[in-house]
Amino acid sequence: MTNLNFTRRGILGAFAATAVAAAPTMSNAFGFLRGAGDVRQIKMYSGRTGESIDTVYWIDGEYIDEALAEITHFMRDWRTGTRKNIDQRTIDIAAASHRLMGVNEPYIMLSGYRSPKTNAMLRSRSGGVAKNSLHMVGQAADLRLKSRSVNQMYSAASACKAGGVGKYSGSNFVHMDCGPVRTWGS
Repeated sequence: MTNLNFTRRGILGAFAATAVAAAPTMSNAFGFLRGAGDVRQIKMYSGRTGESIDTVYWIDGEYIDEALAEITHFMRDWRTGTRKNIDQRTIDIAAASHRLMGVNEPYIMLSGYRSPKTNAMLRSRSGGVAKNSLHMVGQAADLRLKSRSVNQMYSAASACKAGGVGKYSGSNFVHMDCGPVRTWGS
């Protein structure tokens, strides 16, 4: 058996170089997370289910599958119970924004994954729900914080320059997704 002497840091370095080239919009969110050391954490609470999550989902350059599964379960469509894997980039954007705001309180998650059925129902009730919402592919989250304004959250998420950020001041939440970089709302 040949010993190739790969190190985790060496592989991470090679991966990071290709990931940044392949997805340059995520490099800013990753940059904001670098100050977190070798650990990335997400804290959220769901008023819909009464559940909380406070988990480390990335250590020393590697995502933790069990933590990602826990996040996917937490962010499920609470109306139907259906799940879709939550895109790690969306979690990174939320974690980076949280870190930028310097808060310790958990996000209040209003919406994570939405089944097509739930999205259609919400769309029939509101003009603010996209027909092809990134919520339906596990790439978006609608979040709020008690101690930060919508403007503060919007500014932090926008500073990541890593996806879509929508400001919903009237409903007191910010939408974050890992789609194309864009902003909207008032």
